[in-house]
Amino acid sequence: MRGVCAALLFGGVIGAGCGGGIRPTATINAPDSADQVLVQMSTYITGEGIVRARVRADTAYMYSNTQSAELRGVHVTFYDDRGTQTSTLTSREGTYHTRSGEMEARGAVVVLTTDGRTLRSEVMRYSEARSEVSSDKAFTYDGPGKHVEGDGFTSDPGFRNVVAKHPHATGGTFTLPNQ
Repeated sequence: MRGVCAALLFGGVIGAGCGGGIRPTATINAPDSADQVLVQMSTYITGEGIVRARVRADTAYMYSNTQSAELRGVHVTFYDDRGTQTSTLTSREGTYHTRSGEMEARGAVVVLTTDGRTLRSEVMRYSEARSEVSSDKAFTYDGPGKHVEGDGFTSDPGFRNVVAKHPHATGGTFTLPNQ
């Protein structure tokens, strides 16, 4: 569980079998099948001894077999290499993979940077290994004198280098890649 400092214990699951019939081909993690349910969950994602993010949720449904958590009422704070807060993300729900540090936020996702920029989308993903935030869904980005919309993006967690798919913008000056 590289990069995750969490005091979370995953309990075992003992399944009761049904005789005969059609066997399922996939596992669906329902809240009532969670190994543990945590209220007001909080954990830190670290890399090379540096805090990269703090993940909080109103409720977390923990699943030991997939080493993941389904989160409700998500709030993530991102930090730079010096440990300074760069941005916060909020969403209605998300999935956090404890082993890899990967996270997906879903439902009214909003990222606010400490310098006042805002990014909105229905889905955003965070990769600890790549130190990257991305989405393949429509997004809007607002900053001082700038408004950008697009069909997806890739960015660093501080949103200093946002690369958009099919962008269109109003206001401000933009430098396009390779220009």
